[in-house]
Amino acid sequence: MRQILHVDLDAFFCSVEELRNPDLRGKAFVVGGSPEGRGVVTSASYPARKFGIRSAMPVSRALRLHPDLIIVSSSHGDYSEYSSEVMAFLRGAVPAMQQMSIDEAFLDVSDDPRGGKPAASEMQAEIMERFRLPTSWGVATNKLVAKIATEVGKPNGLLVVPPGQEAAFLAPLPVSMIWGVGPKTSKRFAAYGIRTIADLARMSEARLSQLFGARGIDLASRAKGLDGRPVEELHDRRSVSAERTFPKDVDSIQELRRHLLHLSERVGTRVRKAGVAGSTVRVKLRWPDFSTFTRQVRLSQPTDQDGEIYAAALKLFIDNWRPGKAVRLLGIGLADLGPPMRQLELFDRSWEQDHKLLRAVDRIREKYGRRALRRAGSMRQRPLEDAE
Repeated sequence: MRQILHVDLDAFFCSVEELRNPDLRGKAFVVGGSPEGRGVVTSASYPARKFGIRSAMPVSRALRLHPDLIIVSSSHGDYSEYSSEVMAFLRGAVPAMQQMSIDEAFLDVSDDPRGGKPAASEMQAEIMERFRLPTSWGVATNKLVAKIATEVGKPNGLLVVPPGQEAAFLAPLPVSMIWGVGPKTSKRFAAYGIRTIADLARMSEARLSQLFGARGIDLASRAKGLDGRPVEELHDRRSVSAERTFPKDVDSIQELRRHLLHLSERVGTRVRKAGVAGSTVRVKLRWPDFSTFTRQVRLSQPTDQDGEIYAAALKLFIDNWRPGKAVRLLGIGLADLGPPMRQLELFDRSWEQDHKLLRAVDRIREKYGRRALRRAGSMRQRPLEDAE
């Protein structure tokens, strides 16, 4: 019998900020951008959530819901460091672990003699003792149900769904808790009287297929608590990306190039950390009218280097941007990921040297934060008279 665990670091960014500043404990605060611009809530403390404040909500709206809300700027270097340490601990504790994001993972403990609940309980306690971070856990026979169990048991919970009870556990829950059911799909479901997972499970596959195509059959299977996906490391992720929504639309080529370089560095850091390289560079542009434009180019060889990602992205950008046209959002992606294999020319070791240098830079940034080492081109330029 499979025993799958799902772990989520509770309100992770907020939990890290509470370690940095204990005075925040018990207070309604969010990690997010400036309310004067287009800042959004990245993470909300549980006291803030009582006011209806949620992640991805505009900070300006969050302040309307709770005028005394505390806004904390992001500390991405610290978040990455804590995440790396916790994930390294989990990898060493179980035979199979699949990291899904900076703050969640699946673990397969099917062969652990302790059983799912004791294993989860011990790891939950050790993470709290070693890292002082609260976690929530779901234990079930598959990934789908384990993840939903985590959500139901939050915060700082441990919820077990016994074998054979998957469908009964899911039945009363809102259909929006199933993976793949977003706001638009939820509205379509509501139009057909489907509000709970039980409602979805009662519909015939033929009817779901008629309404939603092949995806409807998959959703019917999920509604019954069925999920055969294995726990495996995501070395085969399709792409890694980074993007920036500007507080004010940007039309300066110097400013846009600076952001392109910064985004290229972020993508490069992520693929090197994952131990992969990519062969396709993508650029994403969103205009002030919210229309979105994407272009991509295939590289001659896979890369994980910031400079090569930036060079390809910059050419795509220059070829498709009209000087003076304002940009609302800028994004870069690296796709077709695989092992970082490279065909080197004889006696040409510059690529290897650059690779080693970038890994050293990654380690310094992980320890001291991204601002510890920065390319001059990614920094905002000051007027000469102010630079003396």
